Amino acid sequence: MSIKPLFTATATATGGRNGHTEAQDHSIAADLSVPKAMGGPGKPGTTTPEHLFAAGYAACFGGALDYVAQQRKKSARNAAVTCSVTIGPRDAGGFGLMVKLHVKDASLSQSDLTDIAREAHEKICPYSHATRGNVPVEIVVEGA
Repeated sequence: MSIKPLFTATATATGGRNGHTEAQDHSIAADLSVPKAMGGPGKPGTTTPEHLFAAGYAACFGGALDYVAQQRKKSARNAAVTCSVTIGPRDAGGFGLMVKLHVKDASLSQSDLTDIAREAHEKICPYSHATRGNVPVEIVVEGA
């Protein structure tokens, strides 16, 4: 697969899961800590790579939803996308991720929102493309 580059985001993390990450342009910076549930200190005021991934996927999927809706002469601009990213040990060793996207928009019918979310996931969202075949993604839709 090849893409025509439009934008590149670059970030550097030092210290792994107990360190710091920051975008090259300083648009985002976060201190990291392993959560207590994973055996770490769970330091207050820190985040995890899973939180960062969830925030990015939610925002990207929301944009993909509205793009598809606009193609259909509708709007999903006010849709709320909640992304949950779960990490845990894999049967084959190492660790893996699971994702759940909860899409809510009372301005669209359940049927319309379901169709729009399916198309956004299958054809538009780059996070969905990146996870396909690698990370299980469940989509729950709550329309009017």
